Amino acid sequence: MRWRKDKHANQGSRGSDLTAFIDEGSEIEGKYTFQGTVMLNGKFSGEIVTSDSLIIGEKGVVNATVRAGVVLINGEVIGNVFATERVELRGTARVHGDVEAPTIVVEEGVVFEGHFKNTKGRPADIGPVDRDPVVLNR
Repeated sequence: MRWRKDKHANQGSRGSDLTAFIDEGSEIEGKYTFQGTVMLNGKFSGEIVTSDSLIIGEKGVVNATVRAGVVLINGEVIGNVFATERVELRGTARVHGDVEAPTIVVEEGVVFEGHFKNTKGRPADIGPVDRDPVVLNR
């Protein structure tokens, strides 16, 4: 029997395949940039920057500024979270910092100390991105 992945099965389901998994027992310090979807269950200090998805697991402890497309938080974050698409604080999440995103979802049971800022209509700044300048001629 041969197994194959259906090329169309995951279209439109951004973040369904993990690019990396950082398990509990791991401790990382510094600036982490990546593409794809990363699940973090270990400890991280510093800065996380991506235009894709970050999942902070129940055992994850992040002491950092997070700038991403989508951020799903189940663990602890000490620092500000900026997303261009959405932030979800799930039931076991503990967040001590500000959250900015066009869509913010907070489940029952979340511990949150900070401010929410809805950036609908303008994406949160996720940092320097190589873009061509736009010139408008009138």
